[in-house]
Amino acid sequence: MIYKLTVLIVIICAAALFTAAHFSSPPENLGITGGNLSLCPNSPNCVSSQENDKEHTIQSFKASGSNKQVMKKLRTCIKQMGGKITTRSGPYLHAEFRSKWFRFVDDLECIYNEAEGKIDIRSAARLGYSDFGVNKKRVEELRRLFEQE
Repeated sequence: MIYKLTVLIVIICAAALFTAAHFSSPPENLGITGGNLSLCPNSPNCVSSQENDKEHTIQSFKASGSNKQVMKKLRTCIKQMGGKITTRSGPYLHAEFRSKWFRFVDDLECIYNEAEGKIDIRSAARLGYSDFGVNKKRVEELRRLFEQE
C-alpha cells in the first residue's frame, strides 16, 4: 500500500512538473531595454555577458560582419544545438531550448553590437532555482560553434 502511494505521488509530481514546464509562457523581461538585456535574477540559473557579479557573468562573443551575416551565423549555430528561434528583430535574437526529460524551457537572447564587434548574450531558465550550470554550458557551446563557423 505504501509503495503504491509513493508511486502515485511520484507520478503526480512528475505530471505537475511536465505541465508547468510545457505550458510556461515567456517571461515579460525578454528583449532589449535601454540597449541592454534584462539582468539575471538572484537565482543561479542565469548567465549574462552584461552582468558584473561572479555568479552570473559570462564573456560576450567577438563578432564581425554585417548584422545580417552575424544573425544568420547565430541562427545556424542555435538550430544545430536544438534551439528554436522565436524572435529575430534587427540586432536582437531570442531562442528557446527545452530540456530532454521534463521539457523545461530556457530562454537565450543575443544582441549584436556591430560597432563594438561583439554579441552580448543572456541565457536563463524560466522555472526553478538551480540549473546545474546548464545555461553556462549552453552559452559556451554556442561560442565554440560560432567561432568554428
